[in-house]
Amino acid sequence: MVHGAGGLRRNRLRSLVRLPAASVPGSMQSGNILDVLLLLMLANGAPLLAKLLLGDRCSYPVDCYLRSADGRRLFGPSKTIRGVVVAVLAAVAGAVVLGIDWQAGLIVGSFAMAGDLFSSFIKRRLGMAPSSMALGLDQVPESLFPLIACRDWLFLGLIDTVVAVVLFFTGGIVLSRLFFALGLRDRPY
Repeated sequence: MVHGAGGLRRNRLRSLVRLPAASVPGSMQSGNILDVLLLLMLANGAPLLAKLLLGDRCSYPVDCYLRSADGRRLFGPSKTIRGVVVAVLAAVAGAVVLGIDWQAGLIVGSFAMAGDLFSSFIKRRLGMAPSSMALGLDQVPESLFPLIACRDWLFLGLIDTVVAVVLFFTGGIVLSRLFFALGLRDRPY
């Protein structure tokens, strides 16, 4: 595994404070969990901010208006190329600011959006409206996919992954209500 200088510096600093996950089986890496949660928040919040600032400009749908065999859109109108791009860029920028390799931000942002698209695809197949709530389906894939994808990069074990998914799930519900109150979401969960 290749790490950039920033990631190595950060990991060396962390090794002075606590042992890496690989040396203590089952140990939690709370700093790494916090880092990945911050990147997930950036990746998931950036499309909302872009929508607020840009409205419908530059919001071409990811599914290019294609429909599945069931006659429904693949992902729906709320999943845009602009949203995916700003999500990935926000996670990359966040990683750099946090002193993590930019590639980790790229992985987190990309896989968070893959999880979000997966959720939207399933919801469309179930006949659910865009932006409708599907408790668990809305939160778990967009946190679990990137956590699995970057587990070795950020030294995340099974316990770390479970804790991060639970925190993201809980935080997503709480923040959804705040984002609704601020006008960033169409509906609260």
